[in-house]
Amino acid sequence: MTSKEAAEKWNISKRHVNSLCSQGKIPGAKIVNRRWVIPDDYVYKKEVLQMTEAAINYPRKYVNIGNDGFRTIRNSEYIDKSGLISFMNSCLSTPQKLICVSRPRRFGKSFGAKMLCAYYCKDCDSHELFDDLKIAKDKTFKSHLNNHDVVYLDMTFFISTLKENEDLINKIEMAVIEDLANVFPDVAGDNSLIDAFCKYVSFTGQKIILIIDEWDAPFREFKGNSQVLEKYINLLRSLFKSNFTDRLFDGVYMTGILPIKKYGHESAMSDFYEYSMVEPRPLQEYIGFTENEVVELCKKHSIDFEELKAWYDGYHVGEEHIFNPKSVMESIIRQKLSNYWVKTETYESLRDYIDMNFDGLKDSVIDMIGGASIKVDTNSFQNDLTSMESCDDVLTLLIHLGYLAYDESEETVSIPNDEIKSEFVRAVKKWK
Repeated sequence: MTSKEAAEKWNISKRHVNSLCSQGKIPGAKIVNRRWVIPDDYVYKKEVLQMTEAAINYPRKYVNIGNDGFRTIRNSEYIDKSGLISFMNSCLSTPQKLICVSRPRRFGKSFGAKMLCAYYCKDCDSHELFDDLKIAKDKTFKSHLNNHDVVYLDMTFFISTLKENEDLINKIEMAVIEDLANVFPDVAGDNSLIDAFCKYVSFTGQKIILIIDEWDAPFREFKGNSQVLEKYINLLRSLFKSNFTDRLFDGVYMTGILPIKKYGHESAMSDFYEYSMVEPRPLQEYIGFTENEVVELCKKHSIDFEELKAWYDGYHVGEEHIFNPKSVMESIIRQKLSNYWVKTETYESLRDYIDMNFDGLKDSVIDMIGGASIKVDTNSFQNDLTSMESCDDVLTLLIHLGYLAYDESEETVSIPNDEIKSEFVRAVKKWK
């Protein structure tokens, strides 16, 4: 019988039936033509399910939240970046399963995270969102589609809803535990997120895919607050640098502006594989829009490619020419080339870094405005906003923030395009 027929027979919702099937709670249930089929002779035993109808219908905030985010993205003009899913699939349940991808603001970080959530998340059907994308041709497509428990955390949300004197780390742990408890009540009352995850995985028999969007938001919001940041790093270490990691997670995908914090030359979470604006390979084509993608957009919307290129190109990431997605799409919508990306953050932040003037930094900026490229050593940067000790540190930060383009082969930085150059010019005009 189908899940709809079972729902009517057992007087529960179809969603409840599908959830039980996906968790392996109904022996013999299998997917046929993308639908769950249940043995006709199965006897429904409510007392062994440990999951109430109310829990199934509870509007979840973090656990298996569905595909609404990516559906909204697909409702607009979408550049196919689903190849990222193929890469992620190849890393699941391997030593490479811990992934951190960093890129500047408005370069599609959340789009990628929402895409992964929609693809992996149980309790939803995302076939129509992916059937026309590149991932649908991948041999791993069907085996992972809507077949994982996903926990999705947006760190900017936790920070934006933080009350006065409320502890950020405690808020994160308690909020996720509460959501887990609506699916599996036995975790209610736990004070440790890792303990709750252990119980949940033991209950479901399946490991979690954890997606953390804007993972570095606490470092930006609480920069200089060592107490908060140390507690945050310790929470992440408890999850990703312990003997529980392999038992709990099939995969972890973190994205943010900054790479993972370093202490000296050592990463705070050294088991992660990091893909940044400095070391992007092999994910460079997923950092922004590639030149070929922008050429096609310009043809479709009758826009002069060379003019748009002068404004928004200039990021040479690996072998790819990368364009700023925010500015490209905004210029298409408005049919006008302008400074769209820089309007999302005040130029004062750029000026503050330049005003540090380590080792003649201001002179280097003037040279770059004139078209020069400047040598940079990116290795000493500590991947935070407060530990700058040299010109190289500031230049490396500006690479990650998107203000400078990095030439990997030459180990140089330059101002990528006219849009960014205008911000540097504004900053220079304010110098006394």
